[in-house]
Formats: sequence, structure tokens, C-alpha cells
Amino acid sequence: MKSLVYLLSIAVLALGVYAYEVRSDNQELKQTIHAQYTNSLSNASEKLSYLQRSVAQSLLFQDEKALQNELDNIWRTSNELRSSISNLPLNPDVANQWLRYLGKIGDEAKRAATEGDYESWQKKMTVVHQNLEKLTDEWTVATAQFFENDRNFDKWQQVAKADLEESPFKNIASNLKTYTEKDFPLTTSESDWLKKRDLKHIRDREITKDEAIKVLEKLVPGIKDATYTVSRSKEDAPYPFYHIQFVKGSCIGYADITVKGGHLISFLSERPVQPDKNVTQEKVKELTKQFIQRAGYDDLEIIEMQENHESWHVRLARVAGKHRAIVYPDGIQMKISKDSGELLGLNAMEYVQKENIKDQPVIPIDWKKFFRPNTIVEQERFIYTENEAYQLRLCYEVIARFKDDSNKTYRVVVDTENHDVIKVEQLP
Repeated sequence: MKSLVYLLSIAVLALGVYAYEVRSDNQELKQTIHAQYTNSLSNASEKLSYLQRSVAQSLLFQDEKALQNELDNIWRTSNELRSSISNLPLNPDVANQWLRYLGKIGDEAKRAATEGDYESWQKKMTVVHQNLEKLTDEWTVATAQFFENDRNFDKWQQVAKADLEESPFKNIASNLKTYTEKDFPLTTSESDWLKKRDLKHIRDREITKDEAIKVLEKLVPGIKDATYTVSRSKEDAPYPFYHIQFVKGSCIGYADITVKGGHLISFLSERPVQPDKNVTQEKVKELTKQFIQRAGYDDLEIIEMQENHESWHVRLARVAGKHRAIVYPDGIQMKISKDSGELLGLNAMEYVQKENIKDQPVIPIDWKKFFRPNTIVEQERFIYTENEAYQLRLCYEVIARFKDDSNKTYRVVVDTENHDVIKVEQLP
């Protein structure tokens, strides 16, 4: 009996010591996190003040060298400030509004420095620098509450994660939204891109849930007579769609189909795959063509095929225009099983969004003068792709290889009209 009491005493003592150590570790962890957040907050405040001064100073100069220096500082500081704010546990609305506004300032500085459009920069920043002054003052007042909490991590966290209505950053978030809309109104390209993303261009009639199931069974006959569960997207969704879940034998999956027009956006099917069977690449191509015919996708071409031990991954893209250019933003990705050739997955969102193709001049390029000597152009074709301003541009896509010891190969995308280099990437 004494031995049992002794053992129990030891156990209770050990638990007490363990609990004390855990509590101590938690306190140390809280203090460490608090110190990191405090340092990030101080760093963000310092960079915000520096950014505000740099924007104001950029309005002083007419000398190109002096102005370029300020633009470089603004672009670099805006990126650093975005990083500092991203590391803070702020209310998402506050953080997102900050990141958007700072990103616009940085983008404008980079554009002005690259294009030498200083007059446009100074005209726009005349208002922006006044707004930055107000935001800096409001930030100083709001962040004071964090420093007032000293080393109390729990109070610090409550302030950081408070709802927007109770947050000290409420006024900042509201002003940031207003300033972003007024100081950096959407360009036509950005507006078109947002409309495309939210499928605003679809004008087709609305279909019912039963019609959505029929659309799915037409595209994927193998799931006919499955058990279905159909729900509709939430009211705040950017576009209305039906979410269809299905079960047939060992196969389960889902599909998303737009309410307007019944366009298949995504499809996923899960079932065991038999590794001892293998559908050939030619058969996969044939099955892919059969699918796009059923779907009425008469402007798609296969541009890439890859395989793993279970499936083929097929990438398709729309071909458009008199140059039969590949429209990369209008693509479809398919996953086809190796054992039966049935569709396992599909993503058609980009194709449904559909770009508006416009005519664009094609000015020839002498690649021998464009690239350095001993560069071999192995492939050249026309493509459509987006530039940084979300503008769809007709481009040359060139596969170029260095004829030297490195033998490196690059994919280079060049605008056909102004010969701007849109993208360069090294191929494996």
C-alpha cells in the first residue's frame, strides 16, 4: 500500500512538473511570437513613412536621374512593405486593401521608370501622396493600441484579429478602398479581365438541375444512371453554378456546371485503377477528340500529352484567327485513365471564360539579328497570351537553343507588333 501511495505521489509530482514546463514553454512561445509581430509592425511603420516621403520627393524633381532614383526606391519599398504587412495577423479586409493599394503604387513606379513617363507619374501622384500622408497618420494612431498592450500577447492578439467593425484599422480599410478606386481606376483591360473571370459574358438561358444532369451524362456517358445529388452555388458566388455529386458502383465524383448555358467547368471522378491494363497514346487522342466533339468544342487542338503510371494528362487550347494561333488562356486540361480510357478529371474554366480575339499587326523579325550568334531557332509559331496589363496579345513563340557547350534551350514569347519580350523561360 505504501509503495502504491509512493508511486502515485511520484506520478502527481511528475505531472505537475510537466504542466509547469508546458506552461512555461507556451509563455516563451507567446513572447517570441509577440516579439516577431512587434518587430514586423515597427518595420512596417518605418517603411510606410519612408514610402510616403519618397512619393512626396518624386514630385520635386525634373532631373531624370534624380527621379529614377526615387522611382526605384518607391518600387522597392512598396514591395518590402507588402511583405511586412503580409507577416502581420491583421484582419483580412485590412491586409487585402493594403496589399492592393501598395501594389498599385509599386506598379505605377515601375511603369514610369521603364517607359520614362514621368509627367503622367507626377500628375497621378499629386493626389496619391496626400492620401498616403493621411494613411500614415491613421496607421500611427491605430498601431498605438498594439504597443500599449506591452508584452500581453492575448490582448495583442485580440486587437489584431478583431472584426473590422471593432478593429482600430476600420477607418484605414475604408479609406484604402476609396483611395484605390479613385487613385487607380480600373483600366479597360483590367475591367475586361474581371468580367471574364466572373463569366459576365455568358448570356445563355438558365438551365434546370435535371438539364444539368443531362449535360453531364452527354459529355460523360459512362456515369449514366448514377445516383446524383445536386446543389446550387451560394448567392454570393461570382457566377451561379450547379454542383453535382454522383456515385456509380466504386466510382464517386463531382462536376460543376454553370446555370447559364450549362457549361461544364470542372469534373472529377475517383475509382480504383487497374495497373495491368494500358490504353495507348493513339487511343487516348481518339477518345479526347470524341469528347470535344460531344461537347461541341470545334476549335480545340491537343498541344501537350504527358503520362504517369495511372493516367494520361492531356492539355488542349483554342486555335483562332487567320494565323491559326494557339490561345493559351483558353485551355482545357483532361485526365484520362490508362486502364479504360475513361475521363477521370477535367478543368474547362479557362475555355468557358473565352478571350475576345482582336486583329493585330504582324511585323516580321529577323531572328539572326534578334538573338546572339550561334543561336538556333528550332520552332516558331503564333500564340495569343496576356501581358502584365491583362491585354491579350498576338505573339511569336520561339524555341531557341544555344549552339555551345551549355546547349541550353529557351522558350521566348515576343509581341508581333512592338517586339516586346513578354516571357522567357529555360526549358528542361
